[in-house]
Amino acid sequence: MTTRERFQRMYEHREADRVPIIDSPWAGTLRRWRAEGMPEGVDWRDFFDVDKVEGIGVDITPRYEVKVLEDTERYQIVTTNWGVTLKNFKELDSTPEFLDYKVTTPEAWEEAKRRMTLEDDRIPWRRLKENYARWLAEGRWIEANFWFGFDVTHSWMAGTETVLVAMYEEPEWVVDMFNTYLDRCIALFERVWDAGYRFDAIYWPDDMGYKGTTFFSNEMYRELLKPVHRRAVEWAHERGIYAHLHSCGDVMTRVDDLIDIGIDCLNPLEVKAGMKPLELKRKYGDKLVLHGGVNAVLWDQKDAIVSEIERTVPALKQDGGYIFSSDHSIPNSVSLENMTAIVEEVKKAGKY
Repeated sequence: MTTRERFQRMYEHREADRVPIIDSPWAGTLRRWRAEGMPEGVDWRDFFDVDKVEGIGVDITPRYEVKVLEDTERYQIVTTNWGVTLKNFKELDSTPEFLDYKVTTPEAWEEAKRRMTLEDDRIPWRRLKENYARWLAEGRWIEANFWFGFDVTHSWMAGTETVLVAMYEEPEWVVDMFNTYLDRCIALFERVWDAGYRFDAIYWPDDMGYKGTTFFSNEMYRELLKPVHRRAVEWAHERGIYAHLHSCGDVMTRVDDLIDIGIDCLNPLEVKAGMKPLELKRKYGDKLVLHGGVNAVLWDQKDAIVSEIERTVPALKQDGGYIFSSDHSIPNSVSLENMTAIVEEVKKAGKY
């Protein structure tokens, strides 16, 4: 079966030849695997014979000036097209430090919003022209990478504290940001769609939880963010495609609301934060595709991760509706040997 055939069957809650296998290795992980025997220039997905998902992105930023403010041996301080000042460390797989934000008031937002225009060069036409036919011919699963919601607004434009406080004190401003992001995505992806470049699902990152709980209450979600999520889902369903939400952290208490608006697939099911994939399967397995849910903390312990796969995958794969991956991404502590054992075990445990 092709990747697309496997994914389609999972979304239809039907069995396939095996569960799809996808993931996101860190840059340092890929370097380690090459040092341990994976050939240079080979796509890691081909090396392990796993599935291929391709994403189409568009640029909805305010296009603020991107420039280098400081450059040292260890780090580089830059401004982004979102108006954020970042310290990017040069060590592989490091996390940037967010130093400053331009858009921290409703007035600053109005100026940023005016800059979020819809020029045609915000769409990667050349990449589509060069690759789309091959993606189709090889049966890859194609997703439109939307960019809207709480997570990307607080992370990449305004700052966590600013957005969380504003959700209480200035909710109209925050809702306008959520909706404007989505409006811009819809406008650009409608051009992509109408040009004949079709996709199988929309996918967007909106981390709403951390360890043990959510960033804000379900009541606040229902008032401020749920209508925006619903609008994205409806746009996808109107085109006969699926809605795939990525939300890190513990969002167990929010799943009923996600089901209510028609979310088709949820990942990464972060076990270490409090998500319970087997409970989700029992409760929502006929309604929700589960993607992930295999604790990344165990992936550098071969016996432990193989045991975890044996414990979870046979239950999660029942009647389709499951996509295998870690519950976040693949850290550079995972050796080539371990990854080989993981893929082999998933292909065995995930076979129908």
